[in-house]
Amino acid sequence: MYTSGAIILTNDGDFVYKITHPKHEITKTYTVTLKGKVSEDEIEKLKNGVELDDGFITSKALVRKIKEDIENNKTRLEIVIHEGKNRQVRRMCEAIGKHVLALHRTKIGNLSVKDIDIGKWRYLSEKEVAYLIK
Repeated sequence: MYTSGAIILTNDGDFVYKITHPKHEITKTYTVTLKGKVSEDEIEKLKNGVELDDGFITSKALVRKIKEDIENNKTRLEIVIHEGKNRQVRRMCEAIGKHVLALHRTKIGNLSVKDIDIGKWRYLSEKEVAYLIK
């Protein structure tokens, strides 16, 4: 709930493994809207890895502040990870004491959903599949 964006549907287990296993380092890019202000210290924690509720410590992430809406008490970040643990971005934000209001996966690797309307889909090209399984 309150999550949108890129998802790849397939029945090819080997393909899924190559996209999702951290050793292949396929990045996933998210835009996350958080309740409250996010400090530079909190952003640094996300960048350097945080301990999740199960004791797992995340790898380093690319994190940048996109927008801070003081009037509505919200902050929007872009977070790029390659691990993809269950609900990882939400759990990372919880680890710094922030509540996620909205989460949108904008990219898987270099594949973007920028030009796809919500609720629509498309097939991957052979070139895109080749990129992902490189």
